Amino acid sequence: MALFEARNIHKRFGARVVLEDISLSFEEGQVSGIMGPNGAGKTTCFHVLTGRHAPDRGEILLQGRSIVSLPPQRVARLGVARSFQIMNLFDDSTVLENIVLALPAFRARRRKLFSAAFADPGLLDAARGILDQVGLGGREWEPSVSLSYGDRRALEIGVALAAQPRVLFLDEPTSGLGTEATQNLAQLIKRLRQRYTIVIIEHDMRFLFQLADRISVIHWGQVIAEGTPEQLRANKWVQRSALGELA
Repeated sequence: MALFEARNIHKRFGARVVLEDISLSFEEGQVSGIMGPNGAGKTTCFHVLTGRHAPDRGEILLQGRSIVSLPPQRVARLGVARSFQIMNLFDDSTVLENIVLALPAFRARRRKLFSAAFADPGLLDAARGILDQVGLGGREWEPSVSLSYGDRRALEIGVALAAQPRVLFLDEPTSGLGTEATQNLAQLIKRLRQRYTIVIIEHDMRFLFQLADRISVIHWGQVIAEGTPEQLRANKWVQRSALGELA
């Protein structure tokens, strides 16, 4: 059984059908990719899978349990975390504070003084452990606004990891990154795949092809092809689309 599965997802906005009976499955311990040209329905698919939009019909399952009618906060507590294409950080806080604010243990005690959380060695150790995972260990007291764009992306992934997810969804993580920062991000994802199931929606096909075990191609709101990077390079539907030359 797949760790996360979507079955026959349909979504329209007014008269426009954006997703048409899409089915996807993501296996535990793998890096999965979703790719497609602009306007293909990738972003809407991402929002539906992570609970931001409800599908008009279809089923979404986490470990066989339906999560399709649950609000995003409840989906997150069950183990589905996401990053955003536009970064969502507290610029007036330090690197460490951004992680602590996202920890479930901090949220559970949110009515207590903020300063009290930073006297809790358990919370601080947990946050520092996450910073080590994303390559920001030793930089906890730097203002997040002072980080490079690539390091801010790593911090945002750390914020998502603070929720202790089973599945980590990354929305166009290379957006705005230069060549060096993109390669650093690729190395980070290779390290994280040892602990997490990762799903990447991405426009940078070369980036996705070097990381993903399996990729689904969305075009005009439908899945037109699925397979390993090698299989997709040889797929006639991908070859005929605008994606073939990028694969």
